[in-house]
Amino acid sequence: MSMKLHILGCYAATPRTLSNPTAQVLEIRNHLFLIDCGEGTQVQLRKNKVKFSRIQHIFISHLHGDHFFGLPGLISTFRLLGREKELHVYGPKGIKEAITLLMKLGNSWTNYPLIFHELDSKESQIIFEDEKLTVTTIPLDHRIYTNGFLFMEKIGDRKLDVQAMAKYRIDKQYFGEIKKGSDYTLPDGIILTNDQLTLDPPPIKSYAYCSDTGYFENIIPLIRNSDALYHEATFLDSEAHYSATTKHSTAKQAATIAKKAEVGRLILGHFSTRYKNTEPFQAEASTIFNPVELAEDGKVFEI
Repeated sequence: MSMKLHILGCYAATPRTLSNPTAQVLEIRNHLFLIDCGEGTQVQLRKNKVKFSRIQHIFISHLHGDHFFGLPGLISTFRLLGREKELHVYGPKGIKEAITLLMKLGNSWTNYPLIFHELDSKESQIIFEDEKLTVTTIPLDHRIYTNGFLFMEKIGDRKLDVQAMAKYRIDKQYFGEIKKGSDYTLPDGIILTNDQLTLDPPPIKSYAYCSDTGYFENIIPLIRNSDALYHEATFLDSEAHYSATTKHSTAKQAATIAKKAEVGRLILGHFSTRYKNTEPFQAEASTIFNPVELAEDGKVFEI
């Protein structure tokens, strides 16, 4: 089962007519996770035909406006649409105060449970878990407290070997136990071990989201072997001198992280709006790592 990554916005700083600040949706194991929520995110959700009602968990990397100014509007729209399901928001300490103050001033409290999970740990931690996947923070190096997020599937049940089921005439009532690892005893007392009856589960998939950050090798162990890495690339190498002061990365720096972490593929984003063309980002990164792909508003990646 593949993951789908919907890019709603992938540019830094101010919105433009044809580009939007950071927001993306990850489809994974029947979840629709919203990752960051820059200005105009709800409009982008509409344009990309993402169902509002399926969003139950929102992950905010940090409290710079281009990553969360769209959140108050989205929360308000959920209210106007008569939402009843819980909405969970994961983000830096202070996000609850920022959002609830706006609701208080506008006397517009939600008619659904709005649950904040405030983060302040500088160490990586699991912040969401169910029977199918985990979401873990990736502490980043930015001007304010910032986390990336690692979305990782858990190993699933083994798959039934249909031919073996037919060969040994095993009744369907035992299929569930066998998928979970049980052996099976034939009527004559012969025990069939589980590996005789099942196939390995599909390999687990993982997606690492890293925006915004300077070049930061501490993240490498956390994201190692991820199937896909989204890493900010605000600048080209010709403007590398801005990286240290702004705590952002260049395309080459992002590619270096991808190479050292041995990820499956690199997706670049968070481009500075100073650049009219993003193709040079791919060209620069490709001198160090491949494959490199460019995020683009409205683009969908299959992982």
